[in-house]
Amino acid sequence: MKLKKRQISGREKDEESIRLLARLREKLYSDNSSVARRSAFNLSWMQEDGLDILKETLFSGATKRAKSAAAYGLRRMHGRMGKAALEVFKQGIKYTNSDTRKVCQNALSQLDKTAQEESPPEGATEIGKIRIKEISHKTKQRKRVPQRTLQRAPQRGRRRTPKDLL
Repeated sequence: MKLKKRQISGREKDEESIRLLARLREKLYSDNSSVARRSAFNLSWMQEDGLDILKETLFSGATKRAKSAAAYGLRRMHGRMGKAALEVFKQGIKYTNSDTRKVCQNALSQLDKTAQEESPPEGATEIGKIRIKEISHKTKQRKRVPQRTLQRAPQRGRRRTPKDLL
């Protein structure tokens, strides 16, 4: 697929970053889904520029594979860009293209699923990164230690015999 040249946003600092974004954008439209997802993940670290490229891919006439990869990149957005990516998904649900709607609905359902997994279980509290769980007050039976391990150690100064090792 031949891509139109992207307009430079002005946020890029040098020629190298412009070339990198162009390369990642080109790989996003790849037929190989693994390459497209890897490119989308790398774009997710690019803040506004990455958001622009992923959003453009999602709302363009790209293949479903490219749109899925773009949604993957948007789900992986970090920091303040996560809220912007969520807004993109909400816009995508109202979009006219059925592929875009399906991809956005799937992405939102996956975001909800991960949010539920990250919440602490019932009866547990969370302080920072430490989870405190309630311990049940049921007594547990002690495990029996085999008799072999409880044999006396040989006394000092006494020579060990094969009988001691049994």
